[in-house]
Amino acid sequence: MDTNTTLWIVLGIIALIVVGAIVMAWRRVQRSNQLQERFGPEYDRALDELGDRRQAEKELESRVAHVKSLNIRPLTAEEVNRLALEWQETQREFVDEPLASLQKADRLIREAMKAKGYPVEDFEQRVADISVDYPELVKDYRGMHRIAIKEDNVGTEEIRQAMVHGRALFESLIKPDPSQEKINQKEKI
Repeated sequence: MDTNTTLWIVLGIIALIVVGAIVMAWRRVQRSNQLQERFGPEYDRALDELGDRRQAEKELESRVAHVKSLNIRPLTAEEVNRLALEWQETQREFVDEPLASLQKADRLIREAMKAKGYPVEDFEQRVADISVDYPELVKDYRGMHRIAIKEDNVGTEEIRQAMVHGRALFESLIKPDPSQEKINQKEKI
C-alpha cells in the first residue's frame, strides 16, 4: 500500500470517528431536550438533587420505564362518582377542620392512584410515578403531602393553598382518559 492510500484510510477512519462523536452528542442533546420537555421543572429538580445530568436523566428514564410496566387504567364512572362525592364532602369539611380535610384529600389522591393501578405504599414512589404522567403537578403534590403530614404550626392559608394544589392533581387523576372517552362514545353508537 502506498502512502497516499494509507493517508486516505487514516483520514477516513478519523472522519468516521468524528461523525460518530457528533451523532452521539446530538442524540444526547435530543434525549436531554425530550426529557426536559416531558418533565419540566421535575427535570431541574432531579438534576439539582442528583448533581449530575446523566444520573438525573437515567433516573427520569427509569421512572418512565416503571410507569410503562404498570397496568394504569382509567377509572370507571362509578369510581369517579364515588371519589368526586368524597372530595366534595372533604371540601365542605374544610371550614371546620382544615388540616383534617387536607389529610383526607391526601388519602383520596392515594385512593384514586391505587384505583388507577399506581403503587401507593411508598410516598417517594408515588411522587416518581406521578411525575411521569403529571409532571406539572408533582411539585404541588409534594408540598401538599408535606403540609398534610405536619401536625402543628400550619396556618390555614397554607392548608388552603395545599388543598387547591391537591384538587388540581385529584381532578387530573379522575378525569377520563381521552382515548377511553372515544371508546365509550363508540360503544354508545
